[in-house]
Amino acid sequence: MFIQTETTPNTDSLKFIPGQQVSPSGTHEFLDAASASSSPLADRLFHLPGVRTVFFGPDFISVNKDPDAIWPDLKPEIYSILMEHFTAGTPLFSDGQSADGPADTRILDTDSEVVAMIKELLDTRVRPAIQEDGGDIEYRGFDEEDGVVKLSLKGSCRGCDSSTVTLKSGIERMLMHYVPEVKEVEQVLGPEEAVAIDEFAKFEARLRGEGKTVEI
Repeated sequence: MFIQTETTPNTDSLKFIPGQQVSPSGTHEFLDAASASSSPLADRLFHLPGVRTVFFGPDFISVNKDPDAIWPDLKPEIYSILMEHFTAGTPLFSDGQSADGPADTRILDTDSEVVAMIKELLDTRVRPAIQEDGGDIEYRGFDEEDGVVKLSLKGSCRGCDSSTVTLKSGIERMLMHYVPEVKEVEQVLGPEEAVAIDEFAKFEARLRGEGKTVEI
């Protein structure tokens, strides 16, 4: 078995391609070790020092590392875990866990014609291109009054310096071209990110109250 790697626009993220299906039912992202408990593979990857997030695509795995970690140290360990997992044919998820991916772009009977068009474009035009870079998008809603499409970026695209360019120059321009009702594309935080930022803000406030500072 030969596992290929591809670089992504995010220097702290690599795309690992095992040459077989990884998650055919949808993409899955794990932002911390606790959320990875449902997947033996994600759980093992999070035991490696320096792994920040893990993302399963249809035929690839993206691993995001801490800025201080270095790929020459981390890559051999990731290779070993992936090789063992796919050679053994271990299920991606534990028994009793659902492997169904998010249905964010599934067109519903209650969707307006505009929302249905937005979802179709995201699923057929945007998602394949984003997954080429080891990431994915999640549709979070459309404000018909303001014309704002809300999206979350996942996988290698999370925290990438070029994510704003991807949203504005790529996704926003295309949606505005095909759907005149769209005026803007806005990136929104996922629930886990919002909680993490809120907790950090509270922690920072406590330190400042003690006369300390926080450097990032």
